[in-house]
Amino acid sequence: MTARHCPALLVSAPASGQGKTSITAALARWHARQGRRVRVFKTGPDFLDPMVLERAAGTPAYQLDLWMCGEADVRTRLFDAAGAADLILVEGVMGLFDGDPSSADLAQRFGLPVLAVIDGSAMAQTFGALACGLAAYREGLNVYGVAANRIGSDYHAQLLQQSLPPSLHWLGALPRDEALALPERHLGLVAATELPDLDRCLDVLAEAWAQHASTELPPPLAFEAPALEPLPALLHGQRIAVARDAAFCFIYQANLDLLSEAGAQLRFFSPLQGDALPDCDAVWLPGGYPELHLDTLTKQKALHSALLAHRDAGKPMLAECGGLLFALESLADRDGHEAPMAGLLAGRAVLQSRLAALGLQSVELPEGALRGHTFHYARAWIDAPPLAQAVNPNQGPCQEAVYRQQRLTASFVHFYFPSNPVAAMKLFLP
Repeated sequence: MTARHCPALLVSAPASGQGKTSITAALARWHARQGRRVRVFKTGPDFLDPMVLERAAGTPAYQLDLWMCGEADVRTRLFDAAGAADLILVEGVMGLFDGDPSSADLAQRFGLPVLAVIDGSAMAQTFGALACGLAAYREGLNVYGVAANRIGSDYHAQLLQQSLPPSLHWLGALPRDEALALPERHLGLVAATELPDLDRCLDVLAEAWAQHASTELPPPLAFEAPALEPLPALLHGQRIAVARDAAFCFIYQANLDLLSEAGAQLRFFSPLQGDALPDCDAVWLPGGYPELHLDTLTKQKALHSALLAHRDAGKPMLAECGGLLFALESLADRDGHEAPMAGLLAGRAVLQSRLAALGLQSVELPEGALRGHTFHYARAWIDAPPLAQAVNPNQGPCQEAVYRQQRLTASFVHFYFPSNPVAAMKLFLP
């Protein structure tokens, strides 16, 4: 199979909070409104930014991470996107060179040109020095252009543009305007489902980009064909009930795709809406925000009983992060309001104001090794010995425990199923 060609940009910045999501979303929405097919990706483990990018582009967002996903998975997703898109946009994570692997590592591995977004609100000519530093810091990295965010005036934008050398394309600037700001919360951006006016905000961003910045497509980039391995249909006919609503919204699209491609029948249900547990062979309780819906979740006694019966029947169940919190006996929010939960696993948890865990995770399970990440503000006391202990590939302090009771597997880890498809599938098998 020959290479596929498609224009692409990796949108990065010197640090978090510079406006990567806003500018990636503005580009995606503007080009989508012109009738172009846009495919969007997020570097590293994240759930919230991709929700916004999906709405902006009108297509599902996927993760690209050289460690969590693996190079073969990343190559496959970029190659597939190049065959179906007129533009590929990849939002970076943190600063351009932050993390291991970093956004810069991803850009270099696949030749992605970088659009550097810099918050210019508190600088003038130093903007050029910062841009030059990003471009020159690593040999072989292609910083295609620079865009400013939160500028004060046309004259301010002119100063920033004039500070750049001819080798760096000036791609424009977004003004400092509350109407262009995407709301934030303790886990980054708020969930897209919580923003009733998100589409209006994205349209405003797109229009501002068209007015103040470049709308030209970058040059096409060649994406090489991956070496594909067939996925075994181990889940053929397996009915998997997946909780999905505002309390259980942290779901990688790649995980859903894998389960479906392996033959599973996915049956979504909403605990918040009072849905009964669907007739199923396995259950998945993903992460999300159960702490924001304590009073509603504690009232779902019929669902609690059905989940307990499912567990006691020895049927498979996976509870990840927010799903783990819901599976415990009780959960308290930051204000100390505590409510009974499903009681699938002995223990309780409390949300705290400080970040409790952050980092990539690798876990050796009886089913095989799985990779993923942890990011939460909860502290839990669980009355059970761990089945396994995760390790952090960067030697970070966060090493989450994985618990098992019969066929219930519960952890703060958000697993990325394609990191080991067979091991992931076995979590949903008797």
